[in-house]
Amino acid sequence: MMLSGDHQESDLPWGHTDTLLESLGAQCGSMPVGTQDGETKARSKEEKRRKRRATAKYRSAHATRERVRVVAFNVAFAELRKLLPTLPPDKKLSKIEILRLAICYISYLDHVLDI
Repeated sequence: MMLSGDHQESDLPWGHTDTLLESLGAQCGSMPVGTQDGETKARSKEEKRRKRRATAKYRSAHATRERVRVVAFNVAFAELRKLLPTLPPDKKLSKIEILRLAICYISYLDHVLDI
């Protein structure tokens, strides 16, 4: 778009993004963008967190923690699976099947105890 000599780019609506944001912030009852001390501190904290998470050492430690968590999760499912009766006894079940069978088995045991 060509601008005529009597119109400058700052006269156009998209030239006033900063003042537009400030006026919108004032209308919404908030402070202008980036002027609150808490917001600046929160941003710098977030930036520091992002930088720390980007390091190879952090990623490696996080991957190790996640592996330990998944192993513990799988061990718990294996222990639960051993307690559930199925035919054949060594039948491979998915995690959702283990949970559903455990629910049914607990209901059955509860029913047996009520009799």
